[in-house]
Amino acid sequence: MDERVREHAEVLVDWSARIEAGDDVVVSVAEDAHDLAVAVAEKLGERGANVVTLYDSAEVSRAYLKSHDGEFDEDPAHELALLENADAYLRLGGGRNTTATADVPGETQRAFARAREGTREARMDTDWVSTVHPTRSLAQQAGMAYEEYRQFVYDAVLRDWEALADEMAQMKEVLDAGSEVRIEKEQTDLTMSIEGRTAVNSAASVAYDSHNLPSGEVFTAPYATEGEVFFDVPMTIQSKRVTDVHLTFEDGEVVDFDAGQNETVLADIFDTDEGARRLGELGIGMNRGIDRFTDSILFDEKMGDTIHLAVGRAYDSCLPEGESGNQSAVHVDMITDMSEDSRLLVDGELVQRNGRFRWEDGFEE
Repeated sequence: MDERVREHAEVLVDWSARIEAGDDVVVSVAEDAHDLAVAVAEKLGERGANVVTLYDSAEVSRAYLKSHDGEFDEDPAHELALLENADAYLRLGGGRNTTATADVPGETQRAFARAREGTREARMDTDWVSTVHPTRSLAQQAGMAYEEYRQFVYDAVLRDWEALADEMAQMKEVLDAGSEVRIEKEQTDLTMSIEGRTAVNSAASVAYDSHNLPSGEVFTAPYATEGEVFFDVPMTIQSKRVTDVHLTFEDGEVVDFDAGQNETVLADIFDTDEGARRLGELGIGMNRGIDRFTDSILFDEKMGDTIHLAVGRAYDSCLPEGESGNQSAVHVDMITDMSEDSRLLVDGELVQRNGRFRWEDGFEE
């Protein structure tokens, strides 16, 4: 086994999930993530954790969804009980085909998402962490040779997370003290309120309320969104390639939208429920170890010089105790490139220009 796989597992178990002896852990293993699963199981055994392993296959999911009549039972008891009794949930992504569910009707996918809202909430109540094992299908999606892609993944995962956390703390302080964020670039002039919200310093550990490995973003839960935004970074959503997304917001809600490719995917998302037309997340990418787009939201949204916005569910970690944010069965991220002719302002003060933060070399007022 490549020693980097074992290092990946160690970071996941120790730094990210903070697994302790006696923890009840669910490990969801995607197709072709076998080596990482073996390394993770070894680390969990060393910690004295209790492990249940699930097989997470997009092709299996396709077979189930395509054959079902679409009338799904809500939150089946056996699935819900497993998650409600888990201390941690580790998702090891991978897969053989990144578009395996492309021919599943949008109506079926929406129905299934609504029917599993309770199990999704139970999973998110655990110390959950999502990561990915470099596979040939992901390398192909990224337009990279397999060995090149593996090096890219490990450069993003195996890094000094404490040092990055210290750097990102500066952005968290700005957002925590702020009331309004404005994003300006071509086809984009968007304002949103962050008054009373708490930003998350997403440093790849549950200790920071961070649940992705790799990570490297600061995010919060905006509301009262007004204006327009253009997402120029292509992405795969519901197994379909979506490009050049333009959204218009009024009174906090998407009132108009279009896309250069697969616009119907957006329509399916926005029709899921009332909350699907409102923002649940504003995220600012700060991981400069991720230096190219790979058509994987796990990596692309963390890249320096980017901002991402997610329609749908807001994360509770950004909300004051007892307050509810935007609720939805979906959480769909979309990315805009801030490297050229762009500005990010908080309460009218310039925080980022052309991708450079005001505390970085090369920042220009």
